[in-house]
Amino acid sequence: MKNTKNIAAQPPLTFTGLEQGKPQKVAAGVKAVTNAIKHVFGAMNIARGTKVLLTLNQKGGIDCPSCAWPDPDGERSSVAEYCENGAKAIAEEATTLKVGPVFFQRYSVAALSQKSDYWLGQQGRLTHPMVIEQGQTHYKKITWEDAFQLIADNLNELASPNDAIFYTSGRASNEAAFLYQLFVRQFGTNNLPDCSNMCHESSGSALVESLGLGKGSVTLEDFNHAEVILILGQNPGTNHPRMLTALEEAKHRGAKIISVNPLFETGLLAFKHPQHIADMLGSGTQLTDIYLPIKINTDLALLKAIMILLAQQEQANPNTVFDHDFIQNNTTGFDTFLEDLLKNDLQQLANECGIPLQQIKEAADVLAQHKRIIACWAMGLTQHKNSVLTIQELVNLLLLKGSIGKKGAGTCPVRGHSNVQGDRTMGIYEKPSEAFLEKIQEVFGFTPPRKHGYDVVNAIKVMHQTKGKVFMALGGNFLSATPDTEFTAQALRNCQLTVQISTKLNRSHLVHGKKALILPALGRSDEDRQAGGVQFVSTENSMGVVQMSKGNLTPPAPTVWSEPAIIAHIAAKTFSKSTIQWEKLVDHYDHIRDLIEQTIPGFEDYNYRVRQEGGFYLPNGPRDGIFNTTTQKANFKVCPITFLNLADNEYLMMTIRTHDQFNTTVYGLDDRYRGIYQERRIIFMNQTDIEKAQLQPYQIVDLHNFHDNVYRKAERFIVVPYLIPSQNVATYFPEANVLVPITSVADVSNTPTSKSVVITITPVLDEELQEQFAEVKTIA
Repeated sequence: MKNTKNIAAQPPLTFTGLEQGKPQKVAAGVKAVTNAIKHVFGAMNIARGTKVLLTLNQKGGIDCPSCAWPDPDGERSSVAEYCENGAKAIAEEATTLKVGPVFFQRYSVAALSQKSDYWLGQQGRLTHPMVIEQGQTHYKKITWEDAFQLIADNLNELASPNDAIFYTSGRASNEAAFLYQLFVRQFGTNNLPDCSNMCHESSGSALVESLGLGKGSVTLEDFNHAEVILILGQNPGTNHPRMLTALEEAKHRGAKIISVNPLFETGLLAFKHPQHIADMLGSGTQLTDIYLPIKINTDLALLKAIMILLAQQEQANPNTVFDHDFIQNNTTGFDTFLEDLLKNDLQQLANECGIPLQQIKEAADVLAQHKRIIACWAMGLTQHKNSVLTIQELVNLLLLKGSIGKKGAGTCPVRGHSNVQGDRTMGIYEKPSEAFLEKIQEVFGFTPPRKHGYDVVNAIKVMHQTKGKVFMALGGNFLSATPDTEFTAQALRNCQLTVQISTKLNRSHLVHGKKALILPALGRSDEDRQAGGVQFVSTENSMGVVQMSKGNLTPPAPTVWSEPAIIAHIAAKTFSKSTIQWEKLVDHYDHIRDLIEQTIPGFEDYNYRVRQEGGFYLPNGPRDGIFNTTTQKANFKVCPITFLNLADNEYLMMTIRTHDQFNTTVYGLDDRYRGIYQERRIIFMNQTDIEKAQLQPYQIVDLHNFHDNVYRKAERFIVVPYLIPSQNVATYFPEANVLVPITSVADVSNTPTSKSVVITITPVLDEELQEQFAEVKTIA
């Protein structure tokens, strides 16, 4: 067997040349437009680029493969109904560069592992099924038939179906996700970990208990009626740029915006709408009215402090702050909640947040005066040990104000990948409900397994113990997206077979099992032609709208198959007998949607409604004031707080994205809004902390974590002074994922705590290396 030590699980430790400018104060504008054009027309010719952009996010066109922010229900811009990062995503997918068999002959797996994630992604689209056998150094071409047979043989040789693990990325369509979970359950397991386990699982866990549905309750239209928009732990300017349009329109209608984030993010400060001349020529629209730069993971303390202040105002002026009618008619647990809340010391909570109490009072005063409040959040709330409690406390605040089930108010967990919410709706879940399984049995005539399967963290642990024998990924970059990089890498290497269904080359193809397959799949922008003609797929956005997506570009090669077709053929080959005609289903995807309609509530007349302009909304109980909890009401939750005590030499690290990045896909080497260019191996530090630790700006340091008696190290990071709270630091992922312990997870949701990693920092004593950054280039 080849020496896996020569195959790097982490991105290379080399530096690419740090340049630093001032953080920008306005998001979007001319630079966003020029950057979008540069990426799209740098990846393809003008005709191809124009063709795909004109249909991107249009009704009946291509659903953007980037974030899950919804499109307007009504009129959409015919010029550019997409953002800068959406253009980058479509450029990444629709590139005319190709990675075929000759490429894999040229580069060994070990050689590819020494390349950066950016370099890997820039090589182009995968064109052929590829295989690497045990002991080999290079991938080689394999036929689709032989690839399906290899998968079927390995699955059927397992002692138990639970020895196989089937991962799903949020990019998969509804049709692909439904077929995937159906195949897995007929195979006999619920081992269906997905990217939700690593991002908004905490949101779902919290919301189901509090409100009866693990999804947000607002629509895009609600932003036009909101009086206050509360944004916590989210950086929309980079991660969900089209949200800025909704925030700008809300501001023009008089809404107040309160932003809570340890970093001052450009997209929360001001916005220049790329299609509004007045914005482009002027200073843009100021977004945030009150900015609360709290310490990492002190949102729970902040929410408690705000609600104590609201309670004090309510006591002084009864029936003016709390919505007692709503509380009485629609909730349970109020008295117990309030009693526990008032036990907290207000000043201690403010001290924990690291901001003056007066700033918290300003936010509370705004919230006291209004009831149409939308609360938005993302990974800054979901990736901590206490994430579920924090989100439930945020719901408590909305319940106090009666801000659920009314126009302009409600919960808004902003999902990352474009169909991550749809995948879960389709049944991609390791803990399916009994009602869902009974429906599967009724419609398809087989008995699905009842035993809960593995989520992402538990799947990694099982593979590490060599109990997981086959690992299959429907999209994504599992290795780079998951915590504890070296631990996860060994887990994948322990598998007998790993299968990656992918559009582009990534690091998960290089750290693999004893045998490995790469199966090239169509992207959203590719025309999908089956026996029944050109097909479309469907997706669900963050606000529960199901809509069609139809590619219009020539695929990179005839040997690239659609995800539904790949899944159907794997299933057909795996089962000698099946109640399902797998291959017939993909002749026309209407057949798949007919089965979804029979199985999942809310999809009545699916094939008709999905063809209507803009699609349709799924049912949403909390949006309509219906709470399908055990009490049949919205539940106030008691959320105990634990205060974090760091040693003098310890820091709380959060991993973040750059502006040239979407999840693990790296579009470039810049983080323009934060003023960082041409480098990713950096650590943002408070200037006072730098001095206290006797470090210097731009010094090279190593980062260390010691958790559960396991030592972890991330090497060679450049110290960058930044406006961040004391004893808080920020690094980019996946470079710092090696420090995120596999055993450090959120209570209840089991989500890795990628935003709460306790580390120490030591200087690298390499004078020659340090001289590279003695004078960092400054950009105006």
